[in-house]
Amino acid sequence: MKNNENKLKIWESAALIALCIALCAGTWAQARQNAISSDLVRLHVIAVSDDKHEQEIKLRVRDAVLEYLTPVLKDAENSGEAKKIISDHLNGIAGAASKASEGRAVKVSLGCEHYPTKSYEGFSLPAGNYQSLRIVLGEGEGHNWWCIVFPPLCLEAAQAQRVESVMAKEDYAIVSDSEGYELRFKLVEKWGELMEKLSK
Repeated sequence: MKNNENKLKIWESAALIALCIALCAGTWAQARQNAISSDLVRLHVIAVSDDKHEQEIKLRVRDAVLEYLTPVLKDAENSGEAKKIISDHLNGIAGAASKASEGRAVKVSLGCEHYPTKSYEGFSLPAGNYQSLRIVLGEGEGHNWWCIVFPPLCLEAAQAQRVESVMAKEDYAIVSDSEGYELRFKLVEKWGELMEKLSK
């Protein structure tokens, strides 16, 4: 009987230790994901449908929005300034999108949105919630297009040094291909995916 009680205590202790480790890892991953996402503003354009012409319209809307935003955001020094500028220009952004949408309804918003893991040139962003300028055309049932609008990486090949310039050293090491950080990236990525599933 005593032997069974000892085995039970060992099992309970192991379960408690595993729970503590999981909670610590989750807390760390959430903090890192929040830090990474707080430095960026992403752009998300969603087409009416997957029809070829609708996908072409989506890209024209993207180009019109980026053409509008490029001079407007040129003096933004951090994501906070970029969010404020975008928020102040939502009507202008909607106007630029509408001109290129060929009569399709356009909904423009700035808010928090979940993104899957996305790889760029020299770095990857883990799944999680990011500040997002979201543009939905019509019913918004088509394939989407996204990029990073701050720092500005949409109009050219993504440059890792631009992302590095707005992130803390540890956060950039996680999203870049830095040796020794692959496990940390995976932890942040899987945590973001888990939070998305739990929120549904």
